[in-house]
Amino acid sequence: MSIAAKDIEPVDVPGNLQGGEYSPYHVFSAEEWSRFRADTPLTLTADEVQRLRSLNDPVDLGEVRRIYLSLSRLLSTHVEASQILFHQRKRFLSMSDETKTPFVIGIAGSVAVGKSTTARILAELLARWPSSPKVDLVTTDGFLYPNSILTRENLMDRKGFPESYDIGALLRFLSAIKAGRPNVKAPTYSHLTYDVIPDQFQIIDRPDILIFEGINVLQSRDLPADGKIVPMVSDFFDFSIYIDAEESLIHSWYVSRFMRLRETAFQNPQSFFHRYAKISEEAARSVAEGLWHNINLKNLHQNILPTRPRADLILQKGPNHLTETVALRKL
Repeated sequence: MSIAAKDIEPVDVPGNLQGGEYSPYHVFSAEEWSRFRADTPLTLTADEVQRLRSLNDPVDLGEVRRIYLSLSRLLSTHVEASQILFHQRKRFLSMSDETKTPFVIGIAGSVAVGKSTTARILAELLARWPSSPKVDLVTTDGFLYPNSILTRENLMDRKGFPESYDIGALLRFLSAIKAGRPNVKAPTYSHLTYDVIPDQFQIIDRPDILIFEGINVLQSRDLPADGKIVPMVSDFFDFSIYIDAEESLIHSWYVSRFMRLRETAFQNPQSFFHRYAKISEEAARSVAEGLWHNINLKNLHQNILPTRPRADLILQKGPNHLTETVALRKL
């Protein structure tokens, strides 16, 4: 007797991380996950971790040992397997002049959840493997449309939503990376001016590993009725990670970060948000709450959270901003 799709309950992974009969994930506590690091050496110092972590992110050497060393070891096995498969396919196709393309890791998740910290720590750990691979890190911020275009199209209040990105430029960039082209340009972004920096680029020259970080990198697209190819950003990924936490926690972290920035970066007269440094604390908190509920929460519900089940690995964070559970997709 066959089981109809309507008879199968959806699996909530995470925050209900216990999985289930139909779960595509293996689920581990942070303690269980930490054992998989085996003899992977810790190549970062406490000072380096402090430099790499984002504002209000308490990640320390203990978290690197518990979570990131095992993750680094896992990724090394995937990179090695990818290289073996490449050489096997090269022989199969008799293509002696084909060169290996970068292994691309996508990192997704809400604002304020810790994507940037994860991306930077992973980049440093991977670059310090014994094989000394070349590792580059690119964020999707540079692929946002400039504020002038967002203002013209009435999209400033939807900045970070899929429609606020130049998807064509983003796909052309990843296509060039996967084609093994040298000196590929990635546009850059200023969090001070809250805008793309004109005529300034990050040059990516055939890395062994590229980490590509952004809130909507696992976003899917509507399929065409005629069956033509519709590429998605995630089509270019060899491995994907989603950073997750309960909605209430992300909300708290976002507002806390905004209030901290009000005392630091927003004090700079060149900051796009400088006006919020001059208002009262109560008024600033009200602004942060408005930005969360009217923009970031809507984006989380409509676009970001629905992409979580597409990730190869999900890091679930707890109230202290540290990882409590790891879900790894079954092979």
